[in-house]
Amino acid sequence: MIIGGGPGGNMAATYAARLGADVTLVEKDIVGGAAHLWDCIPSKTMIATGGAKTFTSTMRGMGLHQDSARLDLGALKERVDGIVHRLSSSTVSLLESQRVRIVHGTGRLLGPHEVELTTVAGTEVVPADAILVSTGSRPRIPDWCQPDGDRILTTRDCYPPKTLPEHLVVVGSGVTGVEFVHMFTALGSKVTLIVSRQQVLPTKDPEVAAALEAEFLDRGVTLLKGARANAIERTDEGVVVRCDDGRVVAGTHVVLAIGSVPNSEDLGLDAAGVQVDRGGYITINHHCQSNVPHIYAAGDVSGKLPLSSVASMQGRKVAEHVMGLHTLEHRHLDYDKAASAIFTEPEIAEVGLAEAEAFALGRKIRTTKVPFSFSAKALINNDPRGFVKILSDPATGVVLGGSIVGKNAAELISVIALAVTANLRVGDIVDSLLVHPALSEALADAAE
Repeated sequence: MIIGGGPGGNMAATYAARLGADVTLVEKDIVGGAAHLWDCIPSKTMIATGGAKTFTSTMRGMGLHQDSARLDLGALKERVDGIVHRLSSSTVSLLESQRVRIVHGTGRLLGPHEVELTTVAGTEVVPADAILVSTGSRPRIPDWCQPDGDRILTTRDCYPPKTLPEHLVVVGSGVTGVEFVHMFTALGSKVTLIVSRQQVLPTKDPEVAAALEAEFLDRGVTLLKGARANAIERTDEGVVVRCDDGRVVAGTHVVLAIGSVPNSEDLGLDAAGVQVDRGGYITINHHCQSNVPHIYAAGDVSGKLPLSSVASMQGRKVAEHVMGLHTLEHRHLDYDKAASAIFTEPEIAEVGLAEAEAFALGRKIRTTKVPFSFSAKALINNDPRGFVKILSDPATGVVLGGSIVGKNAAELISVIALAVTANLRVGDIVDSLLVHPALSEALADAAE
């Protein structure tokens, strides 16, 4: 029994079904996952549209006459909805082809081996040998603010908003916050970003954060550093955001991008004896098992990295464990080796050990960095921003991690991610015969 049809639940369902399990999946909203299809995919779709609009401003540098691209919010909404519908329909078709029973409703544990399904047709109690909870998360809303979906927005009110904000105030400078800054500046909004610390992306490499801040400033973004929002008010003209240090920002709209909370309430976890931590996340081991061995958790509700790729891999590992494949050769998930990306412009991607983390641990590392301004393909693309940085063990040459800032960083990081996961050496990257001209050549240059 799988409660929640996001990336973790879908992957577990399809793998378990292939291995011969009788699988039931219950989802109350959209098969494919709310966080995935209501957050990730719509935001990246809008970012792609913004990127296409921004490209028109670079055409003159590529030998073309410059034209303006006007935003059509109605057409953009149709595009977002169309992509979401297509992806969800494809997921449903795949699951049904594997004879997974899909129930549109909610699931609640009545005990360790019983799940009550509630649909428009009524309730049904289903016995289960194994249960996976993959119910995801939702945007965190502080007690000092009440979103109205009009001027005071959560991230899910923005795909796209009813009207394009003239002046958007973004509260939160983490991954989601900076993506929203990029998205709306590209679409034509004036943006102010409230940064609670002294750099955007406070948990990331300072050099990476500095590159992004420079890009924001070039775009005319106002950065309010060292400010923490603690009140938002509606006005006749828009909104006023007040900070704990007395600073005040007025805008036409404000969006909250201050994290998420797990959807772990009303699931009957207590009835099944499943433990959660103080934040409401289900505590799991390296097999994604809760303290009740046959009850698993995957995705955002597990409290691990909130990435769709991680949720999918967790779902696969759960299916393998339930079906006994872990008794064979089995590689546990290493969350420290998960690649991640931020879809700003330029893109940011990273994997493995970070430079600041290595210094904090007192670990010796070799760091090499190559700017894309040295790359022929970057000059051809008229976009030489950013760099490739690779961290390796100075004694063995094993690749420990890396970060990329620049065009197609989310794609390029895969090479470093493979090296980190497979314990490859920098020499393995250097000896690879890569395409020329290509941005990937910078990876080999940084590995030398």
